[in-house]
Amino acid sequence: MPVLARPAGDIYYQVSGSTGPTLLLSHGYGATSAMFAPNVAALAATHQVVTWDLRGHGRSEYPTDPASYSAANAIDDISALLATLGPERAVLGGHSLGGFLSLEFAVTFPERVAALVLIGTGPGYRNDGARDDWNRRAHVTAARLAERGLAGLGSSTELHSGEHRDASGLIHAATQTLTQRDARVIDGLPHIVAPTLIVVGAADAPFLGAADYMAAKIPGARKIVIPDAGHAPNLAKPEAFNAAVTEFLGELTNAPAAEARP
Repeated sequence: MPVLARPAGDIYYQVSGSTGPTLLLSHGYGATSAMFAPNVAALAATHQVVTWDLRGHGRSEYPTDPASYSAANAIDDISALLATLGPERAVLGGHSLGGFLSLEFAVTFPERVAALVLIGTGPGYRNDGARDDWNRRAHVTAARLAERGLAGLGSSTELHSGEHRDASGLIHAATQTLTQRDARVIDGLPHIVAPTLIVVGAADAPFLGAADYMAAKIPGARKIVIPDAGHAPNLAKPEAFNAAVTEFLGELTNAPAAEARP
């Protein structure tokens, strides 16, 4: 089991495929890298696919210090994973929280991002009141987990309590990684230069508007709505998801150098 040693707590990761550009996939809050199981084989046919568990999730470490779970540390984890694997630039794909972290990484390190695949995610909030509402919901999630343990996680297509050792890491991740502090990411959308694919399920009502907004603000972004799918379209309709992402990645690989973006 590959483990990346990190000052804030070690990170579990897995590499599939041995050739092609690197595609780093980051899961959403409460899920694990297992949520990409129906997608890895198809994507690894042309790419080195890296999946990992965010701190406090799955097989990664569950440190007791809440500060270990900061979003800044999660961004540093992505940076360290890429540095360990060696590519100067990589495709970043992420679901929900993982998508937001991928966006934040692209805003912070644009030269290290070859492309983005954003799945059932949003860019955060410019309005302070809306951001406060989001953060309150994150703290409610943490309180529910503190009261009920992993039973408080609930169950959905991508959430499975049995994939976590206990609820302690999820509690800290809810109040630290999941909460948002400013409008830096949403304000940075027009400056993203990486080719971007936005994937959203047709039934994912909370994120349909966010998908439209990102498609309008990120230059050249492409949006795909997957029918009969909710918040995790890669799980609900893996064949459609895999085909869309494979086509997008293939276009990047085959693009003439003169047409490729920096």
